[in-house]
Amino acid sequence: MSKIHYQRLNCRQCNSDKLILAIKLKETPLANSFVKKSQLDESQSLYPLDVYFCSECKHLQLIDVIDPNYLYKDYLYVSGTSKVFVQHFEDYYRCVKNYFKSGLIIDIGSNDGTFLNFFKKDGYRVIGIEPAEKIAKEAIDNGIATLIKFFNTSLSKEIFESLGPASVITANNVFAHVDNPTSFLEGIKYLIKDSSGIFIIEVSYLVDVINKNLFDTIYHEHLDYHSIISLNKFFQANGLEIFNIEHLDTHGGSVRVFAQLKGGKFPIKTSVMDFIKLEESLGLDKIDIYLNFSKKINSIGKELNALLNSLKAEGKTIIGYGAPAKATTLMYNFNINQDILSYIVDDSKWKQDLYTPGMHIPIVSKDFIKENKPDYILILAWNFASSIIKDNISFHNNGGKFIIPLPNLEII
Repeated sequence: MSKIHYQRLNCRQCNSDKLILAIKLKETPLANSFVKKSQLDESQSLYPLDVYFCSECKHLQLIDVIDPNYLYKDYLYVSGTSKVFVQHFEDYYRCVKNYFKSGLIIDIGSNDGTFLNFFKKDGYRVIGIEPAEKIAKEAIDNGIATLIKFFNTSLSKEIFESLGPASVITANNVFAHVDNPTSFLEGIKYLIKDSSGIFIIEVSYLVDVINKNLFDTIYHEHLDYHSIISLNKFFQANGLEIFNIEHLDTHGGSVRVFAQLKGGKFPIKTSVMDFIKLEESLGLDKIDIYLNFSKKINSIGKELNALLNSLKAEGKTIIGYGAPAKATTLMYNFNINQDILSYIVDDSKWKQDLYTPGMHIPIVSKDFIKENKPDYILILAWNFASSIIKDNISFHNNGGKFIIPLPNLEII
């Protein structure tokens, strides 16, 4: 164990020690630990990426935890660089308006403020909470009030004293990052107790992870892989109730979960029980489905490796497109290194001129495609495949081909 890494001995949702190894992946560096050229000679630590199933509350989780101060200090994911996500957040804002026409909106893990900006323009009071300093300062420069801190009960009390209760608190692709979710919910309850407010999370949905083979969404930032079966129990045990759930296409498949204090003013919709029944029918409350998933990952890897190695044997040049966190998991588990990919294109200027975690493949702008004319593009950001293909149609028209690795291997 290092100073920034420790291993849990119990379930983070119910504290049971009845944890069973469910999915074993290869060790990887931290998924967003990109390096500069001057750091290429420095070795990067690898950490276990094993997923455990709690036989008590049925929750799926990592037990290897990285210090969040280290993990998010130099975070490079920026919401506003993706046109797809900007549209997603605008639609999300319209959804929230159905519940509260005014009030205080708090976004935990607010990133560059893209989401909150829609509310601010509409006259809501807004505040973001974002520990990644560089990104938070960009939000502040863009006029979004942002606290450069991690959310906890102490901070919730500070916010309550200065701004009063919140109408809506959101945590989008954040709740799965929290090692102590019980304490996290205590802070949420403190902020909504006087307003009949609601707490909304968006998380990757375990049904989609399993059904669509999305194993690469497993990396160290994502400590939890949520089913409604376990999440509903956890919220109930902590004085909250889920009253609505929506299924989303984001990140290959996510859920938007709406919660309130027990006995709140919003009626519990049938969607909650519908999701639970679906999960029970699939066997998400039993270990077998996860053991079978592990076997499936291995077969996907063999198929993709066979394709890439045969193309390289034919003398074809292959590059990657997109350097999302999940690419680290995919590349390490399938040994996709510099021998396979000449470079990776990413549209984020924050990542260009850096090198990927561990594999140290250079990240460049899309201008390199015109200059180098590769034969194939492996789309590592597969959830944005349609927009990537659309934005690079000239490459396709000139004979170039795209490879989409997941959910199913496809050549376009």
